[in-house]
Amino acid sequence: MSQLYPSYTIANALELTKLWVDVMVIGQNLCPFAAPERNRKSIRYVIVEKEKQSEAIEMFLSELLFLQQSSEDEASTSLVIFPTGFDNFDVFLDLLDYAEDALVQVGVEGLFQLASFHPNYQFDGLPSEDITNWTNRSPFPVLHIIREGQMGRVLDSYKSPEEIPERNMALMERLGAKGLIQRFPPFQDYIK
Repeated sequence: MSQLYPSYTIANALELTKLWVDVMVIGQNLCPFAAPERNRKSIRYVIVEKEKQSEAIEMFLSELLFLQQSSEDEASTSLVIFPTGFDNFDVFLDLLDYAEDALVQVGVEGLFQLASFHPNYQFDGLPSEDITNWTNRSPFPVLHIIREGQMGRVLDSYKSPEEIPERNMALMERLGAKGLIQRFPPFQDYIK
């Protein structure tokens, strides 16, 4: 691994996730709403080194509470990163289900929503090797907590937001594995 790109280790999870956001999410415009938040320094990155689902959900809820008590200017969104314990995509999907249930249980469904990213992300019905899965692949498992009100305002001002997923899938097909690695060399460690 070059000095520019850290290795995929727990110690580098924060640094590598930020780099992935800059190079892939913003650099490839996978999320056209991310750059302004990064520029305002309102994206939070939180590392959760808990391997038990119950402890991981507890840390997720702590971050959710922090967002509830913060203004959008302070913290518009959070990327909750799980560098250990959730490498298996099915185990991560269970965590995602619990996190979504937690939104309902604490009464913030409709105020917050979740997006998910994982090194082995696989859309339902697609084979794991399908390149379009890479629209949601990240260096480490991530639950992204999004403020629904803020997202609604941004989507209202964006022309054709429903085209974003299709545009991202088309980008992955154009780039292919080689193009992904050229743009973000750490992907060479686990891209097939």
